[in-house]
Amino acid sequence: MNDEPFDPEAHRDAEPRYFDDLKMGERFHIPSRTIGDANFAAFQLASGDNHPIHYDLEYCRRQGHPEMLAHGLQVLIQTAPGAGQFPHVVGEAMLAYVEQSSRCLKPVYRGDTVYPRLEISALEARRTTGLVTLRATVHNQRGELVLEGEHKIIIRRRPEEGED
Repeated sequence: MNDEPFDPEAHRDAEPRYFDDLKMGERFHIPSRTIGDANFAAFQLASGDNHPIHYDLEYCRRQGHPEMLAHGLQVLIQTAPGAGQFPHVVGEAMLAYVEQSSRCLKPVYRGDTVYPRLEISALEARRTTGLVTLRATVHNQRGELVLEGEHKIIIRRRPEEGED
């Protein structure tokens, strides 16, 4: 039996990786998921968006869509860094989420399975921090790129010896 006292501050997945530890092209997968009725209902509740293209199957069919169309923002949120490993990898070295951009390239329908991924596409060193640009992509079950964009996050640089 270990009689070592428990330290909640030491309870983490791993030691944090600092800006200086990250590499261009490094990838962070986010678990795949099938977009179903619960996702549509939750997004409608959170966003207040009630356009029939997202909630009325017959309206969608009259507009030439085979199924209800997911909101672009509903697809974008699948790339939230917190949905995958990135924030756990950098831990408390992560200081701020500062920017996001995206483009919807193809429709995502109810029942589609999406595969989000983040990849480091730029590293901009600063004095005590660095700006990490993550390219965000979402592919569907047919391998089609349906969304691409970027997230920008400020990460602490590794402290010099003797610094706190």
